[in-house]
Amino acid sequence: MRLLSLLAAPALALIATPALAHPKLVSSSPAANTAVAKPTKLTLTFSEDLVAPLSGIELVMTGMPGMANHAPMPIKGFQTAVTGKVLTVTLPRPLPAGSYDLTWHAVAGDQHRIEGKYSFTVR
Repeated sequence: MRLLSLLAAPALALIATPALAHPKLVSSSPAANTAVAKPTKLTLTFSEDLVAPLSGIELVMTGMPGMANHAPMPIKGFQTAVTGKVLTVTLPRPLPAGSYDLTWHAVAGDQHRIEGKYSFTVR
């Protein structure tokens, strides 16, 4: 009987623990595959509250009008802030016209890093 109790305890602990989900990108502004006017702020909303120091983005300009063979150019100097499920990126100046790849990484309470990527265009 004692052996059965010892084996059942870990199973009960798993049942009593709430399932922690990985964060998923629910919405973004600018949204994936859209063309927007020159933004000064980007927002990404996730399905779970984020851990601020472990969540963020990389932003790369991948094309510029009138420039064939434009080398990818990382965008720097922005500020990120996390409030609950929302990651906000404040840019130092409006993004110039061109195409962009935004790569995000998010960590929620389960401590697993989830990554994703999408593109958008500034007109």
